[in-house]
Amino acid sequence: MRPRPWGWNPTGRRRYAILAIWLGHIGWVILGHGHPGRWESVLGTLSWPARKLSALFQQGRASRSGQVNNLKQAQYELTLTRQRLESLQMQNAQQAPRLQEADEAIRLLGLKKHVPLEMKAARVIVNVRTAPFGGMVIDQGQDAGLVKDQGVFCPEGVVGRIWEVSTHQASLLPLDAYNASTAVMLAQSRATGVLQGVGPGRAEIRYVGGQELVQVGEPVYTSGLDRVFPRGLLVGYVVSSHQEGPELRIDVALAAPLSRIHQVLILPPQPRIELPHPAAPPSPGKVKP
Repeated sequence: MRPRPWGWNPTGRRRYAILAIWLGHIGWVILGHGHPGRWESVLGTLSWPARKLSALFQQGRASRSGQVNNLKQAQYELTLTRQRLESLQMQNAQQAPRLQEADEAIRLLGLKKHVPLEMKAARVIVNVRTAPFGGMVIDQGQDAGLVKDQGVFCPEGVVGRIWEVSTHQASLLPLDAYNASTAVMLAQSRATGVLQGVGPGRAEIRYVGGQELVQVGEPVYTSGLDRVFPRGLLVGYVVSSHQEGPELRIDVALAAPLSRIHQVLILPPQPRIELPHPAAPPSPGKVKP
C-alpha cells in the first residue's frame, strides 16, 4: 500500500516539519522588517494570562496580610479595652464604700433637720452581729460624751442602744440581739408592747393583748415608754402575728439594714419629746372618693 503524502507517517512528518520551518521563517522575515515593538506586543499578549494570575495572587496575599493586621489590631484594642474595664471596675469597687458612706452622711444630715434633738454622728467600725456574742462598735466614746443606754438610729429606722462605753469607742446592742428590748407601739391600734430580738434580722413584739387587731405590713414605732427613744421613730413592719395564750406574738421585719450600716446618729440620754410619724392608712371603708 502506497503511503499517504500528508499522513502521520515518516514522509508526512517530514513535510509537516518543512512547512513549519518555512512558515516560521516567513513570519520572522515579516516581523523582522517591521517595527521592533511587534515582538514585544506578541510576547506581551502571550504573557498576559500569567501576568493576570500573578497580579491576582499578589492582591490575595495583600488582602490576607491586611486582614491579619486588622485582626491583630482588633485583638490589641480588645485587650486594651478589657484592661481599662477591669481598671474601672476596680476603681468602682474601691470607691463604692466611700460613696455609700457619703450617701448615708447626706441622709443623716437631712434626718437631723427633721428630728429636733441634739444628736451626734458616729461611724460603725465593727459589725459582727451574726457571730456568737457579736455586736456593733462605733468610733465615739466617753471623749464624745456618750453614756450607756443612749438610743442609736439611722435614716431607715432604729438600730439599737449603746451597751458599753470606753474612752474612744462604744459597743451597740442592736434590736435583733437576744437580750435587746425596746418599747414599741403599733401604728393603727396604738397598742403598746415590747420588741425583743430573736436572732440575726429577727424580732418580735410581746405583751400585746389578744383582742388587738394587727395587720400585716403595719408600721411599728417606738412608744417612748423606755425613756431611751422618743415616741415615733420607725422600728419596722409587721410580718405576721399569732395567738399565744392571752397575748399576741407579732413577728417584725426591722426597717434598719443592720448588716449594711456605716453611719448612725446617737440620741441624747432620756429624750422627752414625741416625734411626729406618718398617720395610719385609712381603712378601705373610709376611703373618700
